Amino acid sequence: MTATVKYDQVEVGQELTAVDYRVRRSNLVMYAGASGDFNQIHWNERFAKMVGLPDVIAHGMYTMAQAGRFVTDWAGDPGAVVDFGVRFSSMVVVPDDDQGATITVSGVIEAKLEDKRVVVGLVARADDAQVLSKARAVVQLS
Repeated sequence: MTATVKYDQVEVGQELTAVDYRVRRSNLVMYAGASGDFNQIHWNERFAKMVGLPDVIAHGMYTMAQAGRFVTDWAGDPGAVVDFGVRFSSMVVVPDDDQGATITVSGVIEAKLEDKRVVVGLVARADDAQVLSKARAVVQLS
């Protein structure tokens, strides 16, 4: 865990360094087991293509979790996120190769609130497409 970010160390407009999260098919199978979402579009290439998808796609909630991970890693405290929401705007296509896919998450401090809380606007991209929109987290800092 990184050092906890202090409220007086951040400013509105401050950009948070982007982080890449590699996604492989094995990650999707593990996520399916943890979440109970065994929809074949997330692990079966033949089925995904049969229903019109370009390939296997990551679970939307898996993608959202990577954005949540970005915020908690930045804050240095998994319990610091007090509100978190996104809209799903595009798919993360995960090819069956050693590279898989990459979700790149970045952020910016959009507002400083009372009680040492900040609003972090998030951007998540994969294959040059924005995969999450209206992604925001309210974070309690020390």
